[in-house]
Amino acid sequence: MAKATKKQALGRGLSALLKDIPPSITVASDKNADTLVGSIIEINLKDIDVNPFQPRTYFDESALIELASSIRELGVIQPITVRELETGKFQLVSGERRFRASKLIENTTIPAYIRIANDQEMLEMALVENIQRKNLDPIEVALSYQRLIDEIQLTQEQLSVRVGKKRSTVTNYLRLLKLDPIIQTGIRDGFISMGHGRALINVDSADNQLHIYSKIVKDKLSVRQAEALVKATKEGKKNMASKMEAPTYIKNAVTELNTYFGTTIDIAINKKGKGKLSIPFQSEEEFNRIKKLLK
Repeated sequence: MAKATKKQALGRGLSALLKDIPPSITVASDKNADTLVGSIIEINLKDIDVNPFQPRTYFDESALIELASSIRELGVIQPITVRELETGKFQLVSGERRFRASKLIENTTIPAYIRIANDQEMLEMALVENIQRKNLDPIEVALSYQRLIDEIQLTQEQLSVRVGKKRSTVTNYLRLLKLDPIIQTGIRDGFISMGHGRALINVDSADNQLHIYSKIVKDKLSVRQAEALVKATKEGKKNMASKMEAPTYIKNAVTELNTYFGTTIDIAINKKGKGKLSIPFQSEEEFNRIKKLLK
């Protein structure tokens, strides 16, 4: 058993987790904490339970295979982190990818740091550790932020300080959770980006959100094009609302036309029911795009 040469006694809370310190957090009030925390030991994989507070819900299989191959050649370079349970078993705090990859190559043990943490601290550690990683999708980040707000009782301002992000950044992530679940899945699966999602948030109707989302995916619209489409849809609805003389069939079609062309269609109609459609464009690129749609 190899033990760390230096032990540290730090207070509870996320502030300790976000500093550049060795992973040896203690809780002074815990009995025998000084004899456990800071240790690195080899633990049987069969004695480790996964973290029930793990915010990550998807583990890329090919990436796990690559990690497993690396572990086979070089071993586990960075130990996982666990807490000891009253049953004598251990529970993951962080390092589930290393844990899963080690099982893939049928290793029997894995090096681990021991930390002492209650359930709330487990949740904080798991969420913050995952939020700091680069490979979380935007919805996973948003869900992690929401869990910290709901379960740790933080305000958005407090959360921004805890995770080292601007409040506006935190707010932008949280707003993604207002999107239709189908669109959230599209973000998670990479069909659209967070920027597309932020544009769609400004569409009030869930049906219109999905309609525009489908067009973004089908036509591979950029974020800028998606923003223009959302703006055109909103302006089209506003313009039609001010023209009470327009027949129902026109009112019903205006949103679909705006969505299809990605711009605000101007509809003029006289008392005899005759009218015309005007399709505006702002650049040669946009003109060519509309021209293709008319073919």
